[in-house]
Amino acid sequence: MTETAVYNTTVTWVGGHEGRVHMGNGPEMSFSAPADAHGMPDVLTPEDAFVAAVNTCIMLMFVWACERFRLDLRTYECRAEGTKVIELDRTEIFSSVRLEPRITIGAGGEDPAGVRRRAERAMAAAEKYSLVAHSVKAKVTVEPEFAVEP
Repeated sequence: MTETAVYNTTVTWVGGHEGRVHMGNGPEMSFSAPADAHGMPDVLTPEDAFVAAVNTCIMLMFVWACERFRLDLRTYECRAEGTKVIELDRTEIFSSVRLEPRITIGAGGEDPAGVRRRAERAMAAAEKYSLVAHSVKAKVTVEPEFAVEP
């Protein structure tokens, strides 16, 4: 039997190019188009939310994989960059999202090379099981940099 889960948001137009979004999980915030598209600066944009959704999902799946691979995750920081293509007819699409996670794993007396291999497998599992990364048309590329500490 297939299981389903439903997630929801509610948006309300405030005026101009501004709105409020209320997430089903509780947070509420202002959003706008990007400043270069007649929007407001310093608020959430749909483009930011799209790139953040990919970035946060990969991170959470990596944390999950570290738990299963028994890795001592010490730090994780990831810069993500979404590339948007603007076609001649002014339609737009994200063509790619590139993630650059910088990760530190503790070796805890184990062979650092073996720990690194497990960390690489954990990242492969995170990519494989990321709901958001597999739900978008854009090519998602993860270029991790691992450090293994004693």
